[in-house]
Amino acid sequence: MERLSELDRAILNILFDPLQAHGSIDFSGNKDLDALNEDKTDALPEDILNVVKLAISHAEFDDFNECFRLFEEALKKAPSSPSILNDRAQALRLAGRDNEALEDLNMAVELSQGKGKAGIQALCQRGILYRYMKEDQKAKEDFTLAAEAGSSFAKSQLVSLNPYAAMCNTMLRQIIQKSTHP
Repeated sequence: MERLSELDRAILNILFDPLQAHGSIDFSGNKDLDALNEDKTDALPEDILNVVKLAISHAEFDDFNECFRLFEEALKKAPSSPSILNDRAQALRLAGRDNEALEDLNMAVELSQGKGKAGIQALCQRGILYRYMKEDQKAKEDFTLAAEAGSSFAKSQLVSLNPYAAMCNTMLRQIIQKSTHP
């Protein structure tokens, strides 16, 4: 294993741990994720951002009544914010309300058109929810769109959804185990 290049090791890491985010490897060669991090299309005013942060804090302590009241307050002030909808969807998932979370994610994708940081996050979150709901084809569609927009997390999810990659992963693991434990 010492003779492997850094890229070879990174590829083996992807095969063995497809759920890990692999942002250090650029498979597309055409997207600049730094530009997404500076995306201002869904920038919220400080007062609304503070309400959202407080809502998230309440969700972390399972105080969902106050959490959702605060999200409603934030959405009244910024009704077309995909990032608020993303955050509320996450809280809804924590509260076990997956169908409502899916509604928020659908709206976030629609409002963002799947673009920008909020749009990519909504696609990834919705893809994860679809996987949980055993709707792998819909998950694959969302992860494909997010991966095309530059999400390394979505790319790793696509690898894990690929049955051939899973089979290769199993075979490679067996070969390496046999070669290290004769």
